[in-house]
Amino acid sequence: MNAHTRLVHDYEAGIGVTPSGITPSPDPGSNLAATLPVWSLAAGSVAALIAAANRIRGVRGLDPVAHRIDPARITAAFCSERLLRINGRPATMFGDLSGFFPTFDGWVRTHANYPHHRARLLAALGLPADAPFDLAVAQMAMSRASDIEDHAAATGAIAVRVRTEQEWSGSAEGWAATTGPLVAIETRPDRGEPGLPVGAAPFQPLRGLRVLDLTRVIAGPVATRTLALLGADVLRVDPPQLPEIPWQYADTSQGKRSTLVDLWTQLPLIGDLLASADVLVTGYRPGALERAGLLAAMRPGMVHGRVSAWGEIGPWGGRRGFDSIVQAASGIAIAEGAPAVPSTLPAQALDHASGYLLAAGVIDALAARASDGIGRDVRVSLARTASWLLAAPGRTPRHPQPALPDPTEVMSHGDIITATPAIAEYPAYNWPAPTYGADRPAWPLKTH
Repeated sequence: MNAHTRLVHDYEAGIGVTPSGITPSPDPGSNLAATLPVWSLAAGSVAALIAAANRIRGVRGLDPVAHRIDPARITAAFCSERLLRINGRPATMFGDLSGFFPTFDGWVRTHANYPHHRARLLAALGLPADAPFDLAVAQMAMSRASDIEDHAAATGAIAVRVRTEQEWSGSAEGWAATTGPLVAIETRPDRGEPGLPVGAAPFQPLRGLRVLDLTRVIAGPVATRTLALLGADVLRVDPPQLPEIPWQYADTSQGKRSTLVDLWTQLPLIGDLLASADVLVTGYRPGALERAGLLAAMRPGMVHGRVSAWGEIGPWGGRRGFDSIVQAASGIAIAEGAPAVPSTLPAQALDHASGYLLAAGVIDALAARASDGIGRDVRVSLARTASWLLAAPGRTPRHPQPALPDPTEVMSHGDIITATPAIAEYPAYNWPAPTYGADRPAWPLKTH
């Protein structure tokens, strides 16, 4: 069993379904080349998704689709930000205070792409919001990495000490990140009507299903973009007071609709949307939605997909985090570089893989719900995905430089160029990312 098929079997064993017959896909080498088996993670997460899609096709009485694993497609999807062009310009992926910075006793990795995260990071460093970049770098160089990490957590900023694999696995937060299945599907006590809406087709097995998308950045939006590709009606909801980073939105919102609603002041409106939704997908930190009262408004029998950075248990369960931050804390950054010079994976693979795994889990939860109407929670975390990658066989410390994604694996809509879907049988998404917030906060009338 190669690591690609191992991930599919680990996913399926974790949710309790019959193992799929997966054809091994050899590592293409230069695609996603790294010390850790990133190709196995990428190909395995997409293979788990297409196996789940065939399971729900079976539930709906549709013939399975003979999907294939296409290295060029998958590599392009996992490195999509490198192919993205808006008005001919590439994306600027990280802000000036997002990255690795040396400290008095090691390294930290920070994330400050959003303006409010940048301001919080400066506050954690004891600096004003208008402090110059050089002063922030100097302040980190004079500080202990663990102090920066602690102050960041206290102020809602995002910074972690760069750790070795052994340091991470030996910590309480690292242990919590490795527990449980790769994707957890758990039943809730609420129950709705069983069954699925009519009108599905082989390449649109999710047609008629409504998905309320309350996610941002990459992992959650990749999951909901995938559900839209497979036919679901996806409505993305963003808070009006916190605009999304334009390139991230353009890169992960194809095939969806977009609206702006303040979760904290317009909960009844969200409740109206939930009343006729089939799936809710969220990326808020554990506990935030409970405090807002959102979960109490869920329709009985809904599937709730949840993505978090660190999981929902352990001392870091309520902390913020992103792919790059999880790489640094879990030991991946040192495995891909060295203690003296940490490095990164050739793609934000934890985000993308977690997104496809979350989509697979939602689809399998819908398939199970069709027979009993029972509500289910589907949970993934970037740290759990990282623990799978770190434990997977097939490390290649001596490897070529990762190749750039195939520049022909793109689709063009006006002035925006994005990567093609990871699933090879789909030539394109249904439509490009719509104008941000342009849609009404309502579901269209169903045609079936």
